[in-house]
Amino acid sequence: MMPRKRPPKPEMVDSEFDGIEALAASLNDLHYQMAVAYSPIVQGIIRDRSQDVQEIEHALDHLLSSACHPEVLLPFKTLCRYYYPLNSVATADYINCYREMWDTKELPTKEGENDE
Repeated sequence: MMPRKRPPKPEMVDSEFDGIEALAASLNDLHYQMAVAYSPIVQGIIRDRSQDVQEIEHALDHLLSSACHPEVLLPFKTLCRYYYPLNSVATADYINCYREMWDTKELPTKEGENDE
């Protein structure tokens, strides 16, 4: 007979959740800092009518990594809209990557079926 595992003590569970909560808050802060850092970069790209693919895609790469935060999603979408006429295929790839990484809406399982 295998020994039974004891359930964790409530104070142990609370301290583990506190650590996870602090980590999540820290990650959220980092995503927000990304928005603060990249919003002026996006504005500059658009203002200067830049066609520098490396600069635009570099910004999109960084924004994509934090696009789960609403403050980052706005400059990401703005830059995608700007980049689309310059390179629609690459822009579509960024949008698809965003959907795979961050979009939480589930697709209907059968044609015409929708949970909304």
